[in-house]
Amino acid sequence: MSSIFYRKKPIVGLEISRTSIKIMSIDKNRMLVHGYGSVNLDSQKNDSDSGDNTEYLARNIKDLLQKNIIGQIDSNRVSLGIPTNRTFSRTFTLPIKEESNVRSAVNLEAEQYIPAPLDSLYMDYRIINRTKDELTVLMCAAPKKMIDNMLSAAQRCGLEVAIIEPNISAIARLLKRTEEGMLPTIIVDIGTSATDIAILDSDIRVTGGLNVGGYTLTLSLAKKMNVPIETAHQFKVLNGLNPGPRQARIAGALQPSLQKMTNEVKRVMRYYTDRFPNDRKIEQVLIVGGGGNLPGIGEFFTNELLMPARVASPWQILNFGNLEQPPKQLRSQLSPVAGLALIKQEDIYD
Repeated sequence: MSSIFYRKKPIVGLEISRTSIKIMSIDKNRMLVHGYGSVNLDSQKNDSDSGDNTEYLARNIKDLLQKNIIGQIDSNRVSLGIPTNRTFSRTFTLPIKEESNVRSAVNLEAEQYIPAPLDSLYMDYRIINRTKDELTVLMCAAPKKMIDNMLSAAQRCGLEVAIIEPNISAIARLLKRTEEGMLPTIIVDIGTSATDIAILDSDIRVTGGLNVGGYTLTLSLAKKMNVPIETAHQFKVLNGLNPGPRQARIAGALQPSLQKMTNEVKRVMRYYTDRFPNDRKIEQVLIVGGGGNLPGIGEFFTNELLMPARVASPWQILNFGNLEQPPKQLRSQLSPVAGLALIKQEDIYD
């Protein structure tokens, strides 16, 4: 009986990235936010590759829960979102008669395509499509050290982790609640230090990414225009790629990093069309994350990819009721944690 009640316990979203921790509790039926909060992290201290960052994470999660919550968090049971660029994802097909051997096929794919020792990774998979002849399998792997540190930090703060997933999957879940998410779509999530890319067609089909983000753009501007970081940030968010008297220099400083992003999008698209030639054609690019605040970025992606591209704001479907509204600079960064808070019980127990 206790397990039945446990399954009814609400799940809240907890996102841990290199630069921040966010939490959110949502009434899934009314899309009503009960509570949310965020704390910034020092990316140098929050590095599981260079040492044990468990204590640092635990201290900041505790500060978040005790001092930085607006509203209330309904449960200590969380779905944990992890940086997509720290995961390895791959989609492959398998004859239907081989369904009993899916785990072996996942291990074989991992050995061939993941550039890390398998004993250093946690791996899981999901069957995302099934026909009478074949299965389409999405596999995902993440470093054990990173996951173990995050789990330990969460547990020290009294949190119970029910499920772990890449942030791009959480963004897709939120997008599917909007009309924008109904078409075969390329999601481009431009974060502070990395850009995550995924193809969404009912489910995540392919992922990619690169270590270029919004702060990369700011640094490029500061260097090329010989101005302080703060001034470069103002140029970026106020001028961006829009026409103007000094725009040639600003655009020239931004474009190399932006073209790295569009080149990675093209690579992901080629992989998808080569691997799944019979699937639906991609119809649009949706840009999310803080990098979407760059003026003119939608038009730049449209011209580079020869495909309609625009900035999406799926967080706008959230109803904050009587709660204090999040600061403007935080709103575009809420998509992953909101998507994590929307996970259903059957996604965990099926």
